[in-house]
Amino acid sequence: MDARLSRYSYLVSLLPERVIRDLKLDVKLARRRYSSYTPEPGSRGGLLIDNGDAAATARALGPDASAWSQFYSGTAQLARALFPTVTEPLITRSEARRAVADDAIWESLIERPVGTAIADAFSSDLVRGVVLTDALIGTFAPNVDESLAGNRCFLYHVIGNGTGDWDVPVGGMGAITGELSRAALQAGAEIITGARVTAITPDGAVTFGDRTLYGDWVLANVAPFELARLLGNDAEHPEGSQAKVNLLVSRLPRLRDPDVDPAAAFAGTFHINETWSQLDEAFGAAADGAVPSPLPGEIYCHSLTDPSILSPELQASGAQTLTFFGLHVPHRLTEGADNDRLRATLQDAALSSLNSVLAEPIEDLLLRDAAGNPTIETKTTLDLEHALTMPGGNIFHGPLSWPFAEDDAPLATAAQRWGVATAHPRILLCGAGAQRGGAVSGLGGHNAAMAVLEGS
Repeated sequence: MDARLSRYSYLVSLLPERVIRDLKLDVKLARRRYSSYTPEPGSRGGLLIDNGDAAATARALGPDASAWSQFYSGTAQLARALFPTVTEPLITRSEARRAVADDAIWESLIERPVGTAIADAFSSDLVRGVVLTDALIGTFAPNVDESLAGNRCFLYHVIGNGTGDWDVPVGGMGAITGELSRAALQAGAEIITGARVTAITPDGAVTFGDRTLYGDWVLANVAPFELARLLGNDAEHPEGSQAKVNLLVSRLPRLRDPDVDPAAAFAGTFHINETWSQLDEAFGAAADGAVPSPLPGEIYCHSLTDPSILSPELQASGAQTLTFFGLHVPHRLTEGADNDRLRATLQDAALSSLNSVLAEPIEDLLLRDAAGNPTIETKTTLDLEHALTMPGGNIFHGPLSWPFAEDDAPLATAAQRWGVATAHPRILLCGAGAQRGGAVSGLGGHNAAMAVLEGS
């Protein structure tokens, strides 16, 4: 089918304008008018967050409208203070706190579980859940997470480009990777594909196939766990926590809510069974080794914002792409399981969850390819581990870190100052496993390049 939908990635928030400008990338990121729509489980109503109509959003939020405004004013202040630092040498925790310049915001979003701040700020079970989801994307954590892993996940989801907006890459995610490839080739890089690296040594030898290359620097865009394996060392195996289902449908499905246009509901993030209590129950079920029912998740419809990813024929027919991102599906569920069977189970769970908030079954809207198969594809954490060498299917390459250094952290070398250091001076992390990594950002690569330039 002539639709360009990224199999694995989806939206862009953390790619800095600075990287786009420095590399002269011809990319366009489209802003979504609607932030989100969340059906109220068990009812015909829902919550529509419309960035273009503050009054309508306030009416939809009801008693939580003032708290919503105040809470996201706080995240905006955090974003303005911290995002400009991610393309500079690391600042310390104390410097970050001074930059935020608000002890209450710092304490509630950095020092204490973000779930506590959310529960204290909002009264609605549904609103609490919508806000909490940013702490749980790819992160297996309870609503109130004393480890603060949820806080770090939440932080990266709300600071992108100083606004926290999540944009659609026009032309699909391949438009970005294609431009990065063009810029690299134009700068003199040689790109070798189909070359699986089998070993790296601390002195800069990289072996793939029957070839070994030697470099003054090795910039490794692999998970820290994978880098340790290539170096012949042991490391703690990370765990991802998500399932992804890609769909191509003949049209947008009808909603149970007669007052909301599906084109508005699906234009932002469509939250499904993600109330505070549902997320809590789903975490408990997954922690006990079961696939949550209902499976919490969210839908992204890229084609509404960027129709160019569809052929003119598909556009004219009313077809749309849908991407379901399921939460609380930890990699541990793959242990001892048949991946084909788990994939089918997760696909059924995703469709069942989606159907529970629609006015018609989504299966009836799936298109058929030339072989007569429905246009739907599901990926598990094990699929990510096998296809992309992401250990545990962790989409961040490992546990997220704060975008600042601890006050006592060693910052003597350029690599340490830029957050890309490994145990070996000549080997730097240049991907999501760098200190300010994770998501579609380019930050690991930018900061590794800066460390090389400073250290050369």
